[in-house]
Formats: sequence, C-alpha cells, structure tokens
Amino acid sequence: MINERPFNYFKNGLAIGVGVGFAGGIFSTLWMKKNQSMNADDVLDQIKAAFLKEGPIEGSWINFEKQPLRKFAVTSQGYTGGITRTEDGQLITYEFLADAKTGTVLDIQRSIID
Repeated sequence: MINERPFNYFKNGLAIGVGVGFAGGIFSTLWMKKNQSMNADDVLDQIKAAFLKEGPIEGSWINFEKQPLRKFAVTSQGYTGGITRTEDGQLITYEFLADAKTGTVLDIQRSIID
C-alpha cells in the first residue's frame, strides 16, 4: 500500500500537466488566430478577384509594408495598393487601402491616367 502512493501522485501530476498543456495550446492557438494579419499577397488576390468579376484588369500592385491607420478612436494596420484597368478606352487606376487583418477595402480612389 505504501508503494502505490508515489505512483498515484505521478499519475495525478501527469494528468494535471497534460490538461494544463492542452488548455494552454488551445488558448494560444485562438489568440494567434485573433491577432494574426493576412498576407499582402492574399489581400491583393482577394481584391483582384472582386475586380475581375466586373472585367479584365491590366495590372495590380500592393505595398508589403503595413501602415498604421487611425479613424476616429479606432486604430489598425493596413496595406496600400492599386488596380489598373481599361474602361471606355481610357486607362483607369484604382488605389485602395485595405485592412491588414481582414483584407476589407477601407478606402478606394479612382483616377484617370492621361
């Protein structure tokens, strides 16, 4: 009976250690997914796909460095980029600002290239 106690302590300690490790792994995975931002290429691909639904595009670009954004009390990080396409025989450029976490377009400006 005396020999069984140390083994029980080991089993209980092992079970607690595995449980804490498992819970910590789940928590850290959820935290990383929440705080992880999208890759610049993925953001550009998502925006290009939306533009391709309306017609062909001539070219596209994106700045890989994130820029700090602030709109009123909300702060975030974002990517800048652009899409070029021909509309009615004119070359048109769309410059966009996209949220780095979600890839959502926050602002877009259309300009005609002379």
